[in-house]
Amino acid sequence: MASVSGRDDPEQRLSRWEARTDWAMTSLAVAFLGTYAWQVLGAGSSPRLHGVLEVALWVIWAVFAAEYAVRFSLARNKGRFVWRHLFDLLAVALPMVRQLRALRLVTVFKVLNKRLGADFRGRIGVYVAGTTALVVFCAALAVYDAERRSPDATITGFGDALWWTMTTISTVGYGDRYPVTPEGRLVAVSLMVGGIALLGVVTGVIASWFVEKISGVEESIEETTRAEVAALRAEVAALREVLAEAALRRGPPGPG
Repeated sequence: MASVSGRDDPEQRLSRWEARTDWAMTSLAVAFLGTYAWQVLGAGSSPRLHGVLEVALWVIWAVFAAEYAVRFSLARNKGRFVWRHLFDLLAVALPMVRQLRALRLVTVFKVLNKRLGADFRGRIGVYVAGTTALVVFCAALAVYDAERRSPDATITGFGDALWWTMTTISTVGYGDRYPVTPEGRLVAVSLMVGGIALLGVVTGVIASWFVEKISGVEESIEETTRAEVAALRAEVAALREVLAEAALRRGPPGPG
């Protein structure tokens, strides 16, 4: 029994560590996203301020890397941990996409998830809405940051980046704006895959809503039909009783 407890102890330590650091890392992700957005959108900022923001981004990224290393060391099954946290590893290992680390803000929706009770569709809706908003904003920042210095860029403003992000993630793809840099195309590929996945989830949620509504209407019709049949049976039974009483009052028929 003691061996089982000892074997599970690393996973318990990992769970406790994640529970203790969840909100702290989420707050750090908010700070990361704000700092990165300030750096990208602050067109009038001085070179000194830009340098300070860059240092702040790398410091926060280093904290994320250290936190991932701690979780990896606490995990008993290293391979399963890496597979389940592949996005975390990617964001830590590739500073080029470090701004996507802000997607850790999805952990905020875990709190809302607890308040939604057993409404599975409601939980999925919250996750999809939150993730979509974060993906759109982060992707717009990333592609604008990658494209704005290219002389051949068609995405020259943050408004263009938002428009391109919305048309890409919705799989519409007008083609009036498109990335030309390797970093921008990497964001585009990620956004395309994410858009397909999000559309699949949204479609499933809408389909389940229609199925639930149709099932509710069918159940209502069945209940109404059963109630009407029961009422008709009661009326027929009452009519039989009335006929039987009338026949008794008349007595047996006389001789012809």
